[in-house]
Amino acid sequence: MALQRRQLIRAAAAASLGAAALPSFAQARTKVKVGYLHTPAVDGHIWIGQQTGSFAKQGLDLEMVKFTTGLELFQAMIGGSLDVLATGAVLSNFPARGQGKAFLMNNIEYATAQLWVREDAGIKTLADLKGKQISTTTGTTAHVFLDTALRSAKVDPKDVKLVNQRMTEAVSSFISGAVPAVALWVPFDSVIKKQLPNARRLVDASAFFPQAAIMGGWAARNDFYDKNQPVIKKLIAGWAEANALITGKPDEAAEMLQKAQYQDVPLPDFKEQFKASKYYTNAEWRTRYQDGTVTKWLQQVTDFFVATGGIQNAVKASEYFDAKPFLDTVQA
Repeated sequence: MALQRRQLIRAAAAASLGAAALPSFAQARTKVKVGYLHTPAVDGHIWIGQQTGSFAKQGLDLEMVKFTTGLELFQAMIGGSLDVLATGAVLSNFPARGQGKAFLMNNIEYATAQLWVREDAGIKTLADLKGKQISTTTGTTAHVFLDTALRSAKVDPKDVKLVNQRMTEAVSSFISGAVPAVALWVPFDSVIKKQLPNARRLVDASAFFPQAAIMGGWAARNDFYDKNQPVIKKLIAGWAEANALITGKPDEAAEMLQKAQYQDVPLPDFKEQFKASKYYTNAEWRTRYQDGTVTKWLQQVTDFFVATGGIQNAVKASEYFDAKPFLDTVQA
């Protein structure tokens, strides 16, 4: 019965796609170098598509390259090592500098960004963080979320002491007691739950949705994007079929991912992490592409990077995000 439902979902997804969705097994595979982060919010669609063959069906052969942060992803793509990438909030950073073109959204980082505090730190509220050290990776989803959280409690981000570390080291600092708080993204919460069970999640990004929505998605190298529009549309078509499975049967999708890619995370924990992202159906995304919601949410995060990163003459989201390939490929 489960197999039958999955087949129906895939059939419905294929029916909603445009010409790019037509099978192309007879065509030579086009190799695409894809950079990604190994978190379910970022690589969920990719691995579901790889497992179900939705990208291969489009004649694509994805060469996957794993990175630790979105900053490193973009630097590699700008240097020519990648054709496209999938990431979190950094999607609103480098394209605003004219480095990369955003074209596809994965999800909302709904509760994936979290703020954890040690039980012995005496921190009961966000206001208690004033003057405290907080570890995170600056310039990432966790940093964007932390800034929003502090401001919501009328704490000037300048009044906390940010400790900028790669997320693995940031979490280690927190567990060792070197810092009393850490802003992270899942699945790093599972490390804390295991090694510091008395630690407490103070707040997550869902508290600030939709006013401060943070999206994850895809961007392409500028020259690749300009010269390879058919490939971009095939990527979108393969993604859309995977998205139909994720939104139609989220438990089944989570089990597929955990079994193949996240075996180190117990299934109940992984399902919780997977559901920390907010996923939209293809039709719902189409509406948000058309009505400007996606552009608005991207611009909100770009505004953060302009304020904190000193981006000069920033490119507007309405210019660095191109909705047309998605709207051409995924039909109503």
